[in-house]
Amino acid sequence: MTAATGPTLVRAGTFAVLGADGGITGRRGASPDGLFRRDARHLSRWTLSVDGAVPGVLVPSAGETGAECVLTPPGTRDQPPAYTVFRAQALGEGCLTERVRVVSNRDAPVSAVLGLTVDADFADQFELRSDNRRYDKTGARRTAVPTPDGVVFSYERGADWLSRTTVTASPAPAEVAAVEGESTARHLLWHLEVPAQGAVELLLTVVAQPHGAPAPGPLVTPDAAVAEQDLDAAEFTRLAGAGAPLPLPADAPEGLAAACGRGLRDLAALRVPAVGPDGEELRVPGAGVPWFLTLFGRDALLTSHFALPYRPALAAATLGALAATQGTEYDAFRGEQPGRIVHEIRHGELAAFRQVPYGRYYGSVDATPLFLTLLDAHAVTTGDTSLAVRLEAQARAAVAWMFRDGGLADSGYLVYTPDPGGLVNQNWKDSEGAICFLDGTQAEGPIAVAEAQGYAYDALVRTARLARTVWGDADWADELGSAAEDLRERFLRDFWMTGPDFPALALDGKGRQVDSLASDAGHLLWSGILDEDHARRVGRRLLEPDFFSGWAIRTLAAGQPGYHPLSYHRGTSWPHDNAVVVLGLARAGLADEVRAVARGLLDAAGHHGDRLPEVMAGYGRTDHPRPVPYPHSCSPQAWAAATPLAILTALRETAAE
Repeated sequence: MTAATGPTLVRAGTFAVLGADGGITGRRGASPDGLFRRDARHLSRWTLSVDGAVPGVLVPSAGETGAECVLTPPGTRDQPPAYTVFRAQALGEGCLTERVRVVSNRDAPVSAVLGLTVDADFADQFELRSDNRRYDKTGARRTAVPTPDGVVFSYERGADWLSRTTVTASPAPAEVAAVEGESTARHLLWHLEVPAQGAVELLLTVVAQPHGAPAPGPLVTPDAAVAEQDLDAAEFTRLAGAGAPLPLPADAPEGLAAACGRGLRDLAALRVPAVGPDGEELRVPGAGVPWFLTLFGRDALLTSHFALPYRPALAAATLGALAATQGTEYDAFRGEQPGRIVHEIRHGELAAFRQVPYGRYYGSVDATPLFLTLLDAHAVTTGDTSLAVRLEAQARAAVAWMFRDGGLADSGYLVYTPDPGGLVNQNWKDSEGAICFLDGTQAEGPIAVAEAQGYAYDALVRTARLARTVWGDADWADELGSAAEDLRERFLRDFWMTGPDFPALALDGKGRQVDSLASDAGHLLWSGILDEDHARRVGRRLLEPDFFSGWAIRTLAAGQPGYHPLSYHRGTSWPHDNAVVVLGLARAGLADEVRAVARGLLDAAGHHGDRLPEVMAGYGRTDHPRPVPYPHSCSPQAWAAATPLAILTALRETAAE
């Protein structure tokens, strides 16, 4: 989202993208606006008129937990507007609430005519993207039915798919009329009498009720909704004890505290409802707005890793939700396999009708080992082994998947086969063409990406520790430890490129080294699969100018044929990718390199209101004095929000040496 679109409000799996005037126009493409819940747009028009005209914007809409703006009807210097309109908007759980306050500017009563054009297109988010996909929806039907205090929009498909959007107003509109040429849009009209130098208020509520979703909570006013969300954020962001400060090192770089605070507030807002293994209600990090406000295995796991020393409850919730959705059978359409950890969960119409495979999609090579590493890390960090005891069966199933369907037993590596109906690449760089040779051509599978082997090594080591110390299975611990050491030796032999003195990005289906120089190598420091000497060589190489832009480490080193500064995974810089690298640099004892990357990321955050975006263009400080945005970046985004916490951990670790 860019600043020109107005604010983005997020709460409990619901988000709203508003314009500078607080309105919604129904746009599509890279930056859609609207009110969204469960992958569907429940409000596609929300445009206010005053005395039949578009109001002017005196103060554009802005805010985090709530948004406010100031509007006026047309006027001149000699005939200034008779009144001013103050809009305040906020999200309740599953609803948008708005107060429109009309304030008279004259010493005599003022008549004001307010109009509101409203519509709900119920578009699935996959329809709104800019890739021009079209989906058959034969038999689907949208309706709009006026009520005494507003209008109810409904969307039906098939025998049992029903979603609703209910708009209510107090006072009730004088008229609810159809909009010429539009099937379901309705125009609500109020004739307001404003006392001299006085004010009148209009309270509007939009309730989003997607198919299968629990009913929203009780209706609230904007002030109450903001207060509730601020209270929730305050509870989440509180660290060790009431009011305890962040444990900053004595020489913490400027901006660290602000970036950590902003990140924690964003993580609080991005949490979405989920269910644990015994049906318990959980709240886990949704990946990001606008496209990914749902549970993503890899994103939630890395986010929880970064936040673990400060908010361990986030990791516990993530592990529980992923254990509850772990694969139990073979389903090629969605990539499910027994023991595999889910990549993505969607609740929308297209997923429900299996027009896209993402209702519960398992196309991830790395979520399963990351589940195992987080399970042990949670036990070590908190000193509480009860979660590890509870999830022993799921952990054993995950290990079994790594050896069986993941490929460790047959090929010696975790591998994935490109899914033509889903994701071609199934590591974190999951866009088509991301796993490329030096000349830019995409590797063909089965593909073994470097960082996934590091995660697998770490998962084996950590699960061996749990087996020995928590589950009382020394024989299995010995087996896992031996497999980890074999993987470590094999990896260095097969992945290390002697010419560039750097690990290959991947091995392709023929066992050839995919020879691009990529940031994935930095993940190997975090997992510990490289020995100290090789780890330090990789860490120092990542700080050379072709990799490090001055803001962050690029996904692909500049100067290679495949590099492009605006390519999603072949030249941009991702804060979360850098967070993993920074933790690895700290593990390797490279304190100067930790501080350099930390400084660049925090400077970048300072240019974005202390909030790191999902991804930035690969241009460096010598190209432009500010970080150049990537045009399709999510913001807020969970693992970017947690990146300052990983920086804090890395700085604390290197300060302690």
